[in-house]
Amino acid sequence: MPADRWEDVIAQTIARLLIPMILLYGIYVIFHGHLSPGGGFQGGVILASSVILYSLVHELDQATKFFKKKFRVILEPIGPIIFAFIGLLCIFFSGNFIQYSKLPFLGDKEMAAVSITIIEAGIGVTVMAMVISIFFSLGGRNR
Repeated sequence: MPADRWEDVIAQTIARLLIPMILLYGIYVIFHGHLSPGGGFQGGVILASSVILYSLVHELDQATKFFKKKFRVILEPIGPIIFAFIGLLCIFFSGNFIQYSKLPFLGDKEMAAVSITIIEAGIGVTVMAMVISIFFSLGGRNR
C-alpha cells in the first residue's frame, strides 16, 4: 500500500469520527445561543467546518454533490426570511418589530425563548450555506 494512500485512510477514518461530533456541537451552539455564548453565526461556521473537513479529506467534487449550488442558494436566505417573518408576525399582532410579548402563542418569556431559538437556527443555516459557498468558490470553479 503506497504511503499517500495510507494517509488517506487515516484522514478519512479520523474525519468519519469527527464530522458527527462537529455537527452535534454546531447544533448545540446554535440552540443554546440565547442562553450562553454562541448562537447562529458561531454554530453555522461550526456546521460549515464539518462540510469543509469532508471536502478536504475526500475530493471537492464529492462534497459538491451533497451541497449543490442550487441547494445553497435556497438555504442562504433562510435566516433573513425567518427573521423578517417573526418580526412581521409581531407587527401583525399589534406590537413592534421583534416584540415577542405581543405574540399570543405562549407566555412572554417562553415566546421570546422560542422565537430567538428559531431566529438563531435560521441564522445558523444561512451562515453555514454562505461559508460553504465561499469555500467552494475559493476551491475551484463556481460549483
